[in-house]
Amino acid sequence: MTFLPKWLTFLKGKEVVIANAIIAILTIGGQQLFSFFTFSCPCHVGQNLIYGLAFLGVPALILLVIGYALNNQTWRLVTGKRSPLLTESTWNQLLQCKLTCFVLCSITGRALVAPVTWLAVTLINGSYYVCAVSEYVSVYYYGDIPNVTISERQRILAAFPCSQLVPPELSRVRDEVILLLRYQSQVAGWLLIAVVVITVFLSYCLASCFSPLSFLHFRYWTSYVRNEQELFDEATDQHSKLYAMKHVKKFFGFVPGNENINEIRIPSLREWQAISGLAFLKLVDEEHYDYSLLHDWALKDSADRKYLKLDEDP
Repeated sequence: MTFLPKWLTFLKGKEVVIANAIIAILTIGGQQLFSFFTFSCPCHVGQNLIYGLAFLGVPALILLVIGYALNNQTWRLVTGKRSPLLTESTWNQLLQCKLTCFVLCSITGRALVAPVTWLAVTLINGSYYVCAVSEYVSVYYYGDIPNVTISERQRILAAFPCSQLVPPELSRVRDEVILLLRYQSQVAGWLLIAVVVITVFLSYCLASCFSPLSFLHFRYWTSYVRNEQELFDEATDQHSKLYAMKHVKKFFGFVPGNENINEIRIPSLREWQAISGLAFLKLVDEEHYDYSLLHDWALKDSADRKYLKLDEDP
């Protein structure tokens, strides 16, 4: 019974590492399924390179954009930055710029997990690389290659990823070329992994060295920020619910969920029109907004309208 709490204690505070590991595992699984069901090299001159690079780079780019979009820090960084209410001194702007660069680097690091995993796995697999560069392999030291024109040689090499299109007399050459390209692709994949791991490790070391907090103080700070965010989210949900309930009660005459309802309010046609339509943030004064059409109506209308008494014994 004590084993599980110990593991929970160990994993607490390591949400970022766990999330990155899950993202990497899902990316690996997705890449394998993607390759199995969709990848099919055209084995044609001029198309192999485009096809291979598209399957190698486009999914990585999409994963990078998704990584930025799913990070809440991205939207905290950009939301409201052009608001006219923000007036800062030059010194504050300099500090804000430094903080923005730091947060952007952190966001980028998180967003790169999936695309780097995709690139590393696809390079280690080798199929995309073989398809992309097969027609550019130098095969002059192979004696089995016939003395043909450059364009014809490229056509033959472009067909190497598709074994059924290769003449029988070139099967040995094809096997050696495929092995060479897979060797290059896998070495590039492991080099990419090594560079990323070393870069991440050195980045964490430098960040820790220049941190103004000690190790235990830093752990306390991260715990505080996490707990503060959780409590803030709970308070936000409860506060917004109570505030919205006040406006809904003014419109309908009762609070949702209340079992003792003696009367209800009958909104007029004009009031229904007032709260219908598209809602935009409306600036009320220098400090407050109207969040919706119902909110705007509740603050302006006196709500002295028709009420309907409910029968106690229906």
